[in-house]
Amino acid sequence: MNYYDVINRLKEVCPDSAEYEAGVLIEAFTDKKMSFVAANKNAELGTQVLEAALRRREKREPLQYIIGRWDFYRQTYTVDERCLIPRSDTEIIVEKAIELLPSGAHFLDLCTGSGCIAVSTLAERADTTAVMADKFESTLALAEENAALNRVENRVEAILLDVLSDENKLCGRTFDAIISNPPYIRPEVIETLAPEVRCEPYAALYGGEDGMMFYRKIVSGYSKFLKKDGFFLFEIGYDQAIDLQSIASKHGFICEIIKDYSHNDRAALLKK
Repeated sequence: MNYYDVINRLKEVCPDSAEYEAGVLIEAFTDKKMSFVAANKNAELGTQVLEAALRRREKREPLQYIIGRWDFYRQTYTVDERCLIPRSDTEIIVEKAIELLPSGAHFLDLCTGSGCIAVSTLAERADTTAVMADKFESTLALAEENAALNRVENRVEAILLDVLSDENKLCGRTFDAIISNPPYIRPEVIETLAPEVRCEPYAALYGGEDGMMFYRKIVSGYSKFLKKDGFFLFEIGYDQAIDLQSIASKHGFICEIIKDYSHNDRAALLKK
């Protein structure tokens, strides 16, 4: 099996990114660097681990789960079936958090998943501390692993918490910001997603019948944990700005919608 063979197999799965994915898999599962492969495209690459990886990809398993790591913002994360895969769209949340958090801030990351929002923010803002919360023990363990991987474990606490029912676990605590990329996809939309996305945890995708279930709960149930000048910062779907603004207004918040680099509505900043 050579470079061309790998690309041809991947073209059946991901025609637009076959060459990129071939390079990622070759570097991850052989002892060859792409600089060598580019100059020796007929070189033999066949290994059992590369073959196994290709078979997983041919079954439409996400590339990120196959290699077990992924870059997000300026950090690297361990990723697997326990978490939603960190995406570049979410980096706008980290950028805004870095910009807006006051000096010495303490913030809460709800539905933390891989921990990418909290960990990248902590890594870039050495003066901050955080609490990461997730419903699933295995997912929370992964977030803690990623905190250690990126050397911020001494500034973050992990709490097992179901956002929809366990807010009282936070009684007595206050935060400068509550940040979240909650599940926000409607069930009929989930059914139309690519097979790779549907490999990700359903609980990390499903946002209730209208996609707004978690936003309603967080704004109504967690505002009491915000300090006087604290704020909510959410990732949202491209078509959810009006609904989020309505929720914010109902609870006395001003809602600013922030666009991503593709000019889609991507984040919501809520302040009193």
